[in-house]
Amino acid sequence: VQLQAFGGGLVQPGGSLRLSCAASGNAFSINYMGWHRQAPGKQRELVALIIRTGVTHYADSVKGRFTISRDNAKNTVYLQLNSLKPEDRAVYFCNAGPTRPLYWGQGTQVTVSS
Repeated sequence: VQLQAFGGGLVQPGGSLRLSCAASGNAFSINYMGWHRQAPGKQRELVALIIRTGVTHYADSVKGRFTISRDNAKNTVYLQLNSLKPEDRAVYFCNAGPTRPLYWGQGTQVTVSS
């Protein structure tokens, strides 16, 4: 399974971005899809996850600001980032697997700065 992420960039505080990640290859086994992020000098952390039925989970730091969704027909997961803060700056990685992150995308940079 290969994951290709898109949508990172530079945005001002309070702005929005939408990340997308498409899975290709043997993607029929994918139940779990999610996003992690890694800020400079920090450990990689879970941002949000979604399973095939639509159940979601968010890190406390992004609840109410980020929304994860997926299109099962397209094997694509999205992350809508609203009300961005400077501390959201990080490389965002999409991931997927049967029940946990097994496959990882290449990462996309999100920078929040005025």
